[in-house]
Amino acid sequence: MDNQMLGTIFNMTKYQIRRAVQSARKALMSDFVPRNIGFSHITREEIIETHTRPLAQHLLSDITTAPAILVLDGTYIYIQKSGNYTFSRRSFSMHKRRPLLKPMMIVSTTGYIVNVLGPYLADPKNNDSSILNHSILLNTEEIQSWIKEDDIFVVDRGFRDSESVLNDLGIRMEMPAFIPKGQKQLSTEEANNSRLVTKVRWVVESVNGRVKTWKYLGKTLPNSQIPYIGDYVRIVCSLCNKYRPPITSGTFDADIAVASKMTMLAKKTNELQQFVLENGLDKRSMKWTSIDADSNTVKDFPRLAEEDIRELTIGVYQLKTAKSYAAEHLTDDGMFEILVSNDVPNIVCAKIQSRHTSAKKYSLWIKYCETIVSWYCTCKNGARVVGMCGHISCIIWYLAFARHHSNAGDESLGIRDWTEDVDDAARAIDSSEDEDALDHQGQEE
Repeated sequence: MDNQMLGTIFNMTKYQIRRAVQSARKALMSDFVPRNIGFSHITREEIIETHTRPLAQHLLSDITTAPAILVLDGTYIYIQKSGNYTFSRRSFSMHKRRPLLKPMMIVSTTGYIVNVLGPYLADPKNNDSSILNHSILLNTEEIQSWIKEDDIFVVDRGFRDSESVLNDLGIRMEMPAFIPKGQKQLSTEEANNSRLVTKVRWVVESVNGRVKTWKYLGKTLPNSQIPYIGDYVRIVCSLCNKYRPPITSGTFDADIAVASKMTMLAKKTNELQQFVLENGLDKRSMKWTSIDADSNTVKDFPRLAEEDIRELTIGVYQLKTAKSYAAEHLTDDGMFEILVSNDVPNIVCAKIQSRHTSAKKYSLWIKYCETIVSWYCTCKNGARVVGMCGHISCIIWYLAFARHHSNAGDESLGIRDWTEDVDDAARAIDSSEDEDALDHQGQEE
């Protein structure tokens, strides 16, 4: 709430409100924040013993060594455009296409916020790698004394230029793989290893979302607040640490079971991918017959509960995206197009529209018997066997679950197409062109 509204509620002037907020901020920064955030408020051993998931330890390290595992990512606090052109250029993010400041979040694998660095400027000189390198080289808040050799930093691809700095300290950096130049998708091994990393890294995204639930940090801030943004971010993070439950709540036995399953699968190859490529199932010469998903042709496709599908995806995100993909591909009469071939029994093929690019579709294959045996998709991560991409989970979710439940349509999923509620200039132009073409044809006849 702005100061004018607060002044109306409490029968105070804007100046009195401003002084009260300033006093509260200073008091919290002096007494509350240092006890709940920062490298000095908690020891490395406490993070390892209390705020590290067994899942992360088993996926990324030897459980006997018990290193500290930290997840790092930058978040965004949006600000107004500045009249100072130097500051305006340096606070403008080319990625977000708007002015902002970047705090760097350092969290544990349970979502406990260890520290917040910054906020930093948003120009290319202040990318994630530069921010981390700056903090380590200047030993911000004695970070070099807190971390130890063989500790692990889990990061995204934006930190790739920090690897040499971390290696000099003996810190191991875990990051999703890059697609090599000339290739269209990750290999099975690279995709599997990337999934092990993202299974741990997602927690920092949830922490960023939790911080943004405070409306003050979720909206565009006036530039007069720039000197205090760092304080408010730290106050909110301290409140999260003190009063909010952990982001993750998995039990020890469940974490160990999932980690064991993922590490076992990560050692496997994608046999269906090899079969598809060796037999030319991805070639245009291969004859596939288009059928409806409700056709008796795929009546032998295994029937699964959503819990069983989640066991295959090893996570909830792919199951959520599956429903959105399915909503787009369902026709008006509730049909879902699937391809089959008489030459390859127990394998279905499908094409899924990319969620980002209209001109791109991904081909995928699913092999089944009494259960789902294997899968392969042509998307960037489609070769992995540790879980699956959203395209594959879409087909499995529909064939194995949704088509057997009459209430599993897109309306019941809460996925509504708002296109009909918004004017579409392209649609009007297309209709006009069609009418002109018909009139021209009629005149010729």
